[in-house]
Amino acid sequence: MIQVRRAEERYRGGEPEAGIESRHAFSFGAHFDPDNLRFGALIACNEERLAPGAGFDEHPHREMEIVTWVVEGELTHRDSAGHETTVRPGDLQRLSAADGVRHAERNHGDGQLRFVQMWLAPLEFGGEPAYEVVRGIADGTPYAVPRAGALLHLRRLADGERTAVPDAARAYVHVVRGAVRLGSQDLGAGDAARITGGAGLELKGLAGAGAECLVWEMGAEPGRG
Repeated sequence: MIQVRRAEERYRGGEPEAGIESRHAFSFGAHFDPDNLRFGALIACNEERLAPGAGFDEHPHREMEIVTWVVEGELTHRDSAGHETTVRPGDLQRLSAADGVRHAERNHGDGQLRFVQMWLAPLEFGGEPAYEVVRGIADGTPYAVPRAGALLHLRRLADGERTAVPDAARAYVHVVRGAVRLGSQDLGAGDAARITGGAGLELKGLAGAGAECLVWEMGAEPGRG
C-alpha cells in the first residue's frame, strides 16, 4: 500500500517572526492528529528553514534518534556532551538522545539555512547519548540507525534514472528536491510516500534539475516511545 502525503498537507509551525519556518509531516507540538502520530519508527519528519541568526536555543531530548540532512546553508550544532560542529549540505548528522541530552541548533551563516530533521523511536530505552556526522555521504550508501532498527538511503536521480525502493515491511520516501515517479504517482519537493509491504517498487527521476530523496527502510515492528 502506498499513501502519499503532499507538501501542502504538512502542518505549518515554527516562529516566523523569529525567522523559523517549520513544516511537520506528523503530529508535532501543539498540532495533534491521533491518526498521524508515526509511521513505523519514524515519529517526525520536519522541514526547517532558518533565517540568518535564527535558531533553536538549548533544549532537551530523550529516547529518540535524531537524524538531520542539510539541504542549503550551514547548521551549527552544540550539545551537552561537548560536541560543537558545523553541518553542511551533503553531510548527515545523527544525535542519539538515549537517556537524555540537551542541544542547540542555529544558523550562524549569512544565507538561509534549510534542513530536514527526522526523529525515530528507539527499540530499547536507556543507554548513553551518542553523536556522529558523516561528511559528504555518497549516493546510494545506506546509513544504519541500529537503535531504531532502520536504514536511511540517499537517492539522487537524473531525468529518467531509476532506483529500487527497498523491499521492506515499511518504507518512507521524502522528496527533498526535484520530482520523481513512484508507481503511478508523481511526487514533488516536500511530498512523501508511506509504503507498507511494498515489493518491486522503483523511483524514477522526472525532468528538471535533478531529484534528491531520503528513503527510510524499516522493519515490521515499530520502535517504542
